[in-house]
Amino acid sequence: MTTKDNNTRNLFLIAMIIVAAIFRVLAVYIPALSNFTPVGAVALFGGVYFKEKWKGYVVVLATLFFTDILINYLRTSTVTLGYTVTFWVYISFILMVTVGSLIKKVNVQNILLASTAPVLIHWLLTDFPGDLYPHTLAGYGQSLVAAIPFEYNLIYGTLVFSTILFGGFELAKRKYTFLQDKKQLAL
Repeated sequence: MTTKDNNTRNLFLIAMIIVAAIFRVLAVYIPALSNFTPVGAVALFGGVYFKEKWKGYVVVLATLFFTDILINYLRTSTVTLGYTVTFWVYISFILMVTVGSLIKKVNVQNILLASTAPVLIHWLLTDFPGDLYPHTLAGYGQSLVAAIPFEYNLIYGTLVFSTILFGGFELAKRKYTFLQDKKQLAL
């Protein structure tokens, strides 16, 4: 694979991630889709397909950062660079990309199994008690239980968008050789 092909592949991956991320922004206008977003799938996808793994982290975190700013602006009409659990949200996405980077073979079974990881990571790291529950272990438990309906939407979103992203890229790789890696071209 030439450098030009690798750059084209990276741009294709980035474009797929941005298109998926647009749905995250659109979901702001549809309250029933709260947490039904592509973010978990995008994190896995970036971790799997970028050859230089650091690019997966950068693209996924930058996409999250810019969509966070846009979503906060759409909700509040002010530019906000952070929110209460920003640190934990970004740590959770670093872990999600890491899970994606551990996937060595893309197949339905591996992607379905891996799609549960972003939800568990997000649930455990970002659903802290906040102002609604006591800052105790019991309060953390109450917060986790209260978050379950939102996590259902996150698992559904992760599964749907994983199907679209992974399935779409695998189909595109069959048609366009510049999207394939060296191992696939040698076969």
